[in-house]
Amino acid sequence: MRHTVLFPGLGIGPLSIKNNFKFFGLTIHWYGILIALGLVLAYLFASKKAKKRGISQDTLLDVVLWGLPSAVVCARIYYVVFSWDSYKDNLLDVFKIWGGGIAIYGAIIGACISTLIYCHIKKISFKSVFDVGSFGLLIGQIVGRWGNFINAEAYGSRTETALFRMKLVEKGITVHPTFLYESFFNLLLFIFLNIYEKHQKFDGELFLVYITLYGLGRFFIEGMRADSLMWGPVRVSQILALLCVLIGLALIITGRIKHKNNIVNN
Repeated sequence: MRHTVLFPGLGIGPLSIKNNFKFFGLTIHWYGILIALGLVLAYLFASKKAKKRGISQDTLLDVVLWGLPSAVVCARIYYVVFSWDSYKDNLLDVFKIWGGGIAIYGAIIGACISTLIYCHIKKISFKSVFDVGSFGLLIGQIVGRWGNFINAEAYGSRTETALFRMKLVEKGITVHPTFLYESFFNLLLFIFLNIYEKHQKFDGELFLVYITLYGLGRFFIEGMRADSLMWGPVRVSQILALLCVLIGLALIITGRIKHKNNIVNN
């Protein structure tokens, strides 16, 4: 499938984009390539962070191997639950994940659950592993969002004035490229997290900062989306984003107070 896009405000385009290519007779989708690239880059960077925290390469690899299938399954479940009307009449479509339909929040939840289980079994501090995982999640999101660009999906509401507006030629509409907004926001968050790491006061704080700030950014970006998963009249991801902000902020404040009290008492 091929589509054409323009970025009129930036003077870029037209760009003719094909979402797949043939390799020895097999159809390879660029979305899958980008997801794989994001996973490899995330693992390589997280490996360096893990080493500094005393987390072995074997442990990190196990976390990835446990987390990947869990993330995919939960990402699909999350999407199906909140898109049930599209699947209730043909339940077999639930398993056709290659046809699209996964959600990043579901993936994060799945990865966190599998990591908690693994760390409990191995008697490892899950907080340090979560801190390292924050960097990996961000890298995966930064790269993976460009798969939405390749597929001409996950875009926002219509606009004719936004500087970064994107015109989908075949559809005849000009929209907010919310995939671009989120990818760029995650890049800024990734840079900030690397700086914040030097001021971290307790294990798990980086992960809390990640979910708090990501939730804040996602809340506003989700408000522009044209394909949000809905729960009645509200956007599911906005509710979850707001919960991440409130819970994350509360736990950061609580953790910092405990850290300060420990210093005073000692």
